[in-house]
Amino acid sequence: MSRANGDDKDRSTRDLAARAAWLSMVGGLTQDQIAAELGISRQRTQRLVARATAEGLVRVRIDHPIAECLELERALQARYGLAQAWVAPGVGEGHDGLPAFAAPVLERMFQASTPQTFAFGTGRTLRAVIEQMHAVDGAQHKFVSLIGNVGPDGSASFYEIIMRVADKTSGAHYPLAIPVFAQSDEELALYRSLPHVKAARDLAKMADMAIVGIGQLGPDAPLRDDGFITTAQLDDLRAAGAAGELCGQIFDAQGKFLEHPLNGKFVGIRVPIEGMPVTGIGGGPAKVPAIRAALAGRLLSGLITDEGTARALLSADAT
Repeated sequence: MSRANGDDKDRSTRDLAARAAWLSMVGGLTQDQIAAELGISRQRTQRLVARATAEGLVRVRIDHPIAECLELERALQARYGLAQAWVAPGVGEGHDGLPAFAAPVLERMFQASTPQTFAFGTGRTLRAVIEQMHAVDGAQHKFVSLIGNVGPDGSASFYEIIMRVADKTSGAHYPLAIPVFAQSDEELALYRSLPHVKAARDLAKMADMAIVGIGQLGPDAPLRDDGFITTAQLDDLRAAGAAGELCGQIFDAQGKFLEHPLNGKFVGIRVPIEGMPVTGIGGGPAKVPAIRAALAGRLLSGLITDEGTARALLSADAT
C-alpha cells in the first residue's frame, strides 16, 4: 500500500470515528443504533468512539450552570471584590477541565460586535484554553502581547499565544518579539526604543481588557522551567518573598510587586493598569498561593478557575 493510500485510509477512519462520536454524544444514539446507522459492528463502534475521544475529535460542553459553582462564583466576588468570577465544575483528580470551561467564556468576549483591544499574557493554561476555543468572528478586534516571548538564549516561548488567538478570531495581532527580561539597563532601553516594541507596548497600555495566566513560583516555576530565569534567580526571588507572577512581574503574598532587580528589567507591560480590567485564568493546588496573593493585592478584576481552587481560596485559612 502506498503512503498516500495509507493516509487516505486513516483519514477515512478518523472521519468515521468523528461521525460515530457525534451520533453518540450529540445525537444520543446507543452503540447498537450507531452501528446500524453506519453499517458497522457494535465492537467497531466502541473502538471508533474511544478513538474520537482520545484524539480530541469531539469536545463536549455543558451549558447548564451548576448551582454550587454559581454559589462559589458569588462568594469569590464578595470575598475578593471581583467584578466577575467563573468556576468550572470539578472533573476529578488528575484531570483538568478548566481549559474547556474557559474557552467559551473567551469566545463570548471575542464575539462582541464593538471593536476592542485585548492584551494577553502567555503560558500553559492560556495556550490550553485557546486550543479549546472554537473559531469565532473576531476580525473587528486587536490582540496584543503584554510580555516578550524570547528567552536569554534566543529561543521563542512554546506557550506564546497571540498567533493562536489570531488563528481562532482572524483579528489583527501584535506580538512582542523581545526577551521577557533585559540583561542590563542599557539593553532594556534599547529594546523599548525599537519602533515595533514601542508601538505594541503603547497599544497594550490602551487595551480594553487584559487576559492573563497566573504563574506559581514554587520549585517547578514556569519562568524557570521555560528558561526565562535561572535556578539561582528563582531561589533569590523566593527568599525575597515571591508568591507568584503575572506576565513575568513578580509579587509577594500580599499581591505587592517586589522591588527586585528582575522586575526592573522587565521589557513588557505590567498589569493592572488603572482602569483596565484584568481577567486571570488559573487553577490547581500548586497555583492556589499565587492566585490568593493576586486576589489579595487586587491585581485581578475577574477570575476563571475550577471548583477545587475556588473552595481553597474561600477556605477558613485564606486571608
